[in-house]
Amino acid sequence: MQKPDTDHVWSALADATFRAFREAAITLPPDVIQAIERAAAAETNSVARGEFANILQNIRLAEELGVPLCQDTGIPVVYLSLPPDVPVSDALYEAVGEGVRRATKEVPLRPNVVDPITRHNTGDNTGNGMPAVHIRPGERFTVTVLPKGAGAENSSRIAMLLPSHVYGIEGFVVETMLHAEGRPCPPVFLGVGIGGTFDLAASLAKEALLLPVDEMTAFEQQICDSVNKLGIGPMGLGGDTTALAVRVKTAGCHTASLPVAVNVQCWANRHATVEVKR
Repeated sequence: MQKPDTDHVWSALADATFRAFREAAITLPPDVIQAIERAAAAETNSVARGEFANILQNIRLAEELGVPLCQDTGIPVVYLSLPPDVPVSDALYEAVGEGVRRATKEVPLRPNVVDPITRHNTGDNTGNGMPAVHIRPGERFTVTVLPKGAGAENSSRIAMLLPSHVYGIEGFVVETMLHAEGRPCPPVFLGVGIGGTFDLAASLAKEALLLPVDEMTAFEQQICDSVNKLGIGPMGLGGDTTALAVRVKTAGCHTASLPVAVNVQCWANRHATVEVKR
Protein backbone atom coordinates (compact mmCIF):
# COMPACT_ATOMS: atom_id res chain seq x y z
CA MET A 1 0.00 0.00 0.00
CA GLN A 2 1.40 3.40 -1.00
CA LYS A 3 2.20 5.69 1.91
CA PRO A 4 0.08 8.84 1.71
CA ASP A 5 1.52 12.34 1.44
CA THR A 6 0.97 13.16 5.11
CA ASP A 7 1.34 16.94 4.74
CA HIS A 8 -1.42 16.91 2.14
CA VAL A 9 -3.54 14.59 4.32
CA TRP A 10 -3.33 16.89 7.34
CA SER A 11 -4.12 19.95 5.26
CA ALA A 12 -7.16 18.17 3.80
CA LEU A 13 -8.24 17.08 7.29
CA ALA A 14 -8.02 20.63 8.62
CA ASP A 15 -10.09 21.89 5.68
CA ALA A 16 -12.71 19.14 6.10
CA THR A 17 -12.99 19.92 9.82
CA PHE A 18 -13.54 23.60 9.04
CA ARG A 19 -16.19 22.81 6.42
CA ALA A 20 -17.99 20.38 8.73
CA PHE A 21 -18.23 22.94 11.54
CA ARG A 22 -19.38 25.64 9.12
CA GLU A 23 -22.13 23.37 7.80
CA ALA A 24 -23.19 22.20 11.27
CA ALA A 25 -23.31 25.74 12.66
CA ILE A 26 -25.49 27.12 9.87
CA THR A 27 -27.74 24.31 8.61
CA LEU A 28 -29.54 21.36 10.18
CA PRO A 29 -29.68 17.83 8.71
CA PRO A 30 -32.84 17.18 6.63
CA ASP A 31 -34.21 14.54 9.03
CA VAL A 32 -33.91 16.98 11.94
CA ILE A 33 -35.78 19.71 10.04
CA GLN A 34 -38.47 17.24 9.02
CA ALA A 35 -38.95 16.14 12.64
CA ILE A 36 -39.44 19.76 13.68
CA GLU A 37 -41.86 20.42 10.81
CA ARG A 38 -43.93 17.32 11.66
CA ALA A 39 -44.18 18.34 15.30
CA ALA A 40 -45.11 21.90 14.34
CA ALA A 41 -47.90 20.67 12.06
CA ALA A 42 -49.32 18.41 14.79
CA GLU A 43 -49.08 20.91 17.67
CA THR A 44 -52.41 21.88 19.27
CA ASN A 45 -51.17 24.45 21.80
CA SER A 46 -51.33 28.01 20.40
CA VAL A 47 -48.27 29.25 22.32
CA ALA A 48 -46.28 26.20 21.23
CA ARG A 49 -47.32 26.77 17.61
CA GLY A 50 -45.88 30.27 17.86
CA GLU A 51 -42.62 28.93 19.24
CA PHE A 52 -42.40 26.39 16.41
CA ALA A 53 -42.95 29.21 13.91
CA ASN A 54 -40.04 31.09 15.51
CA ILE A 55 -37.81 28.00 15.35
CA LEU A 56 -38.59 27.36 11.69
CA GLN A 57 -38.00 31.03 10.82
CA ASN A 58 -34.68 30.83 12.71
CA ILE A 59 -33.65 27.83 10.60
CA ARG A 60 -34.63 29.57 7.36
CA LEU A 61 -32.88 32.85 8.15
CA ALA A 62 -29.66 31.16 9.30
CA GLU A 63 -29.36 29.35 5.98
CA GLU A 64 -30.35 32.40 3.90
CA LEU A 65 -27.91 34.71 5.68
CA GLY A 66 -25.16 32.14 6.16
CA VAL A 67 -24.94 32.75 9.92
CA PRO A 68 -24.98 30.33 12.88
CA LEU A 69 -28.34 28.99 14.02
CA CYS A 70 -27.63 29.95 17.64
CA GLN A 71 -25.35 32.35 19.48
CA ASP A 72 -24.11 29.37 21.50
CA THR A 73 -22.19 27.58 18.75
CA GLY A 74 -21.27 24.88 21.24
CA ILE A 75 -18.18 23.06 22.34
CA PRO A 76 -16.46 21.15 19.51
CA VAL A 77 -16.85 17.36 19.47
CA VAL A 78 -15.27 15.50 16.54
CA TYR A 79 -15.58 11.91 15.29
CA LEU A 80 -13.04 10.64 12.76
CA SER A 81 -13.43 7.58 10.57
CA LEU A 82 -9.92 6.51 9.53
CA PRO A 83 -8.88 4.10 6.75
CA PRO A 84 -5.91 1.84 7.67
CA ASP A 85 -3.38 3.93 5.70
CA VAL A 86 -4.01 7.10 7.75
CA PRO A 87 -1.70 7.19 10.78
CA VAL A 88 -2.86 8.35 14.19
CA SER A 89 -0.34 10.94 15.31
CA ASP A 90 0.02 14.30 16.99
CA ALA A 91 -0.20 15.83 13.52
CA LEU A 92 -3.69 14.39 13.09
CA TYR A 93 -4.95 16.06 16.28
CA GLU A 94 -3.22 19.30 15.33
CA ALA A 95 -4.95 19.25 11.92
CA VAL A 96 -8.35 18.91 13.61
CA GLY A 97 -7.41 21.74 15.96
CA GLU A 98 -6.41 23.92 13.01
CA GLY A 99 -9.80 23.31 11.41
CA VAL A 100 -11.54 24.32 14.63
CA ARG A 101 -9.44 27.47 14.97
CA ARG A 102 -10.25 28.45 11.39
CA ALA A 103 -13.97 27.81 11.94
CA THR A 104 -13.91 29.86 15.13
CA LYS A 105 -12.47 32.81 13.23
CA GLU A 106 -14.28 32.55 9.91
CA VAL A 107 -17.79 31.12 10.53
CA PRO A 108 -17.52 32.57 13.21
CA LEU A 109 -17.95 30.28 16.22
CA ARG A 110 -18.19 31.76 19.69
CA PRO A 111 -15.01 30.94 21.66
CA ASN A 112 -16.57 28.78 24.38
CA VAL A 113 -13.63 26.65 25.55
CA VAL A 114 -12.19 27.62 28.94
CA ASP A 115 -9.94 25.96 31.50
CA PRO A 116 -12.24 24.14 33.96
CA ILE A 117 -10.46 25.59 37.03
CA THR A 118 -9.02 28.99 36.08
CA ARG A 119 -11.78 29.65 33.48
CA HIS A 120 -9.10 31.05 31.15
CA ASN A 121 -10.45 31.27 27.61
CA THR A 122 -8.14 30.13 24.82
CA GLY A 123 -10.07 32.31 22.37
CA ASP A 124 -10.10 29.68 19.62
CA ASN A 125 -12.04 26.68 21.02
CA THR A 126 -8.89 24.57 21.34
CA GLY A 127 -6.43 23.80 24.12
CA ASN A 128 -6.43 21.74 27.31
CA GLY A 129 -7.73 18.59 25.63
CA MET A 130 -10.14 20.29 23.25
CA PRO A 131 -11.51 19.66 20.72
CA ALA A 132 -12.60 16.22 21.86
CA VAL A 133 -11.64 13.75 19.09
CA HIS A 134 -13.06 10.22 18.86
CA ILE A 135 -11.43 7.85 16.34
CA ARG A 136 -12.92 4.76 14.71
CA PRO A 137 -11.61 2.64 11.81
CA GLY A 138 -13.53 2.90 8.56
CA GLU A 139 -13.33 2.47 4.81
CA ARG A 140 -13.81 6.20 4.17
CA PHE A 141 -11.86 9.07 5.71
CA THR A 142 -14.55 11.29 7.20
CA VAL A 143 -14.98 14.01 9.80
CA THR A 144 -18.23 14.19 11.75
CA VAL A 145 -18.78 17.12 14.08
CA LEU A 146 -21.31 17.51 16.86
CA PRO A 147 -21.26 20.99 18.43
CA LYS A 148 -22.84 20.81 21.90
CA GLY A 149 -24.36 23.88 23.50
CA ALA A 150 -24.15 24.25 27.26
CA GLY A 151 -27.87 24.52 27.98
CA ALA A 152 -28.54 21.04 26.65
CA GLU A 153 -25.24 19.51 27.81
CA ASN A 154 -25.77 20.79 31.37
CA SER A 155 -29.12 18.96 31.50
CA SER A 156 -27.55 15.58 30.72
CA ARG A 157 -27.34 12.88 33.40
CA ILE A 158 -25.87 9.46 34.10
CA ALA A 159 -26.89 6.77 36.60
CA MET A 160 -25.52 3.41 37.66
CA LEU A 161 -28.72 1.41 38.01
CA LEU A 162 -29.07 -2.01 39.51
CA PRO A 163 -29.52 -4.79 36.93
CA SER A 164 -32.98 -5.42 38.36
CA HIS A 165 -33.94 -1.85 37.45
CA VAL A 166 -33.93 -2.43 33.68
CA TYR A 167 -37.57 -1.35 33.59
CA GLY A 168 -36.54 1.88 35.27
CA ILE A 169 -34.57 3.08 32.25
CA GLU A 170 -37.60 4.83 30.78
CA GLY A 171 -38.32 6.49 34.11
CA PHE A 172 -34.76 7.78 34.39
CA VAL A 173 -34.97 9.38 30.93
CA VAL A 174 -38.32 10.99 31.75
CA GLU A 175 -36.98 12.18 35.12
CA THR A 176 -34.01 13.77 33.33
CA MET A 177 -36.33 15.94 31.27
CA LEU A 178 -38.55 16.67 34.28
CA HIS A 179 -35.49 18.15 36.01
CA ALA A 180 -34.36 19.94 32.83
CA GLU A 181 -37.71 21.60 32.10
CA GLY A 182 -37.16 24.45 29.62
CA ARG A 183 -33.42 24.96 30.20
CA PRO A 184 -32.18 22.87 27.21
CA CYS A 185 -34.41 24.81 24.75
CA PRO A 186 -36.96 22.08 23.98
CA PRO A 187 -38.26 20.41 21.96
CA VAL A 188 -35.21 18.22 22.43
CA PHE A 189 -33.52 15.22 20.93
CA LEU A 190 -32.41 12.66 23.52
CA GLY A 191 -29.46 10.34 23.08
CA VAL A 192 -29.51 7.42 25.51
CA GLY A 193 -26.54 5.17 26.23
CA ILE A 194 -27.24 1.87 27.97
CA GLY A 195 -24.57 -0.54 29.17
CA GLY A 196 -20.81 -0.61 28.96
CA THR A 197 -19.12 1.24 31.81
CA PHE A 198 -19.63 4.65 33.44
CA ASP A 199 -17.66 6.43 30.73
CA LEU A 200 -18.82 4.30 27.80
CA ALA A 201 -22.50 4.86 28.57
CA ALA A 202 -21.94 8.62 28.30
CA SER A 203 -20.09 8.21 25.00
CA LEU A 204 -22.87 6.01 23.63
CA ALA A 205 -25.48 8.59 24.61
CA LYS A 206 -23.67 11.33 22.70
CA GLU A 207 -23.10 9.08 19.67
CA ALA A 208 -26.82 8.24 19.66
CA LEU A 209 -27.52 11.87 18.75
CA LEU A 210 -25.84 11.20 15.39
CA LEU A 211 -28.35 8.47 14.47
CA PRO A 212 -31.19 9.27 12.04
CA VAL A 213 -34.07 10.73 14.04
CA ASP A 214 -36.80 9.28 11.82
CA GLU A 215 -36.02 5.62 12.55
CA MET A 216 -37.08 5.14 16.17
CA THR A 217 -37.61 1.61 17.47
CA ALA A 218 -40.71 0.70 19.49
CA PHE A 219 -38.65 1.06 22.69
CA GLU A 220 -37.38 4.50 21.68
CA GLN A 221 -40.86 5.64 20.63
CA GLN A 222 -42.28 4.50 23.97
CA ILE A 223 -39.73 6.60 25.86
CA CYS A 224 -40.36 9.56 23.56
CA ASP A 225 -44.12 9.34 24.14
CA SER A 226 -43.58 9.23 27.91
CA VAL A 227 -41.37 12.33 27.80
CA ASN A 228 -44.00 14.17 25.78
CA LYS A 229 -46.62 13.44 28.43
CA LEU A 230 -44.71 15.87 30.67
CA GLY A 231 -46.21 18.74 28.65
CA ILE A 232 -43.08 20.89 28.97
CA GLY A 233 -43.37 21.88 25.32
CA PRO A 234 -41.30 24.21 23.13
CA MET A 235 -39.06 26.49 25.20
CA GLY A 236 -40.74 25.16 28.36
CA LEU A 237 -43.93 27.13 27.70
CA GLY A 238 -46.21 24.09 27.41
CA GLY A 239 -47.26 22.00 24.45
CA ASP A 240 -47.63 18.56 22.92
CA THR A 241 -43.97 18.04 21.98
CA THR A 242 -41.15 18.07 24.50
CA ALA A 243 -38.98 15.46 22.74
CA LEU A 244 -38.77 15.24 18.97
CA ALA A 245 -36.96 11.89 19.05
CA VAL A 246 -35.18 9.47 21.37
CA ARG A 247 -32.33 7.35 20.04
CA VAL A 248 -30.56 4.58 21.98
CA LYS A 249 -27.15 2.92 21.69
CA THR A 250 -26.19 -0.08 23.81
CA ALA A 251 -23.10 -2.05 24.79
CA GLY A 252 -22.51 -5.15 26.86
CA CYS A 253 -22.04 -4.48 30.56
CA HIS A 254 -20.98 -6.26 33.76
CA THR A 255 -23.50 -8.72 35.14
CA ALA A 256 -23.75 -6.61 38.32
CA SER A 257 -24.10 -3.26 36.55
CA LEU A 258 -26.53 -1.23 34.43
CA PRO A 259 -25.09 2.16 33.41
CA VAL A 260 -27.59 4.54 31.76
CA ALA A 261 -26.73 7.98 30.38
CA VAL A 262 -28.95 10.62 28.80
CA ASN A 263 -27.32 13.24 26.57
CA VAL A 264 -29.76 16.07 25.93
CA GLN A 265 -29.69 18.03 22.69
CA CYS A 266 -31.78 21.11 21.96
CA TRP A 267 -34.01 21.42 18.89
CA ALA A 268 -30.91 22.52 16.94
CA ASN A 269 -29.47 19.01 16.70
CA ARG A 270 -26.42 20.24 14.80
CA HIS A 271 -24.08 17.76 13.20
CA ALA A 272 -22.41 17.31 9.84
CA THR A 273 -20.15 14.81 8.08
CA VAL A 274 -17.54 15.77 5.48
CA GLU A 275 -15.26 13.40 3.58
CA VAL A 276 -11.57 14.21 3.62
CA LYS A 277 -10.38 14.58 0.02
CA ARG A 278 -6.83 13.25 -0.18
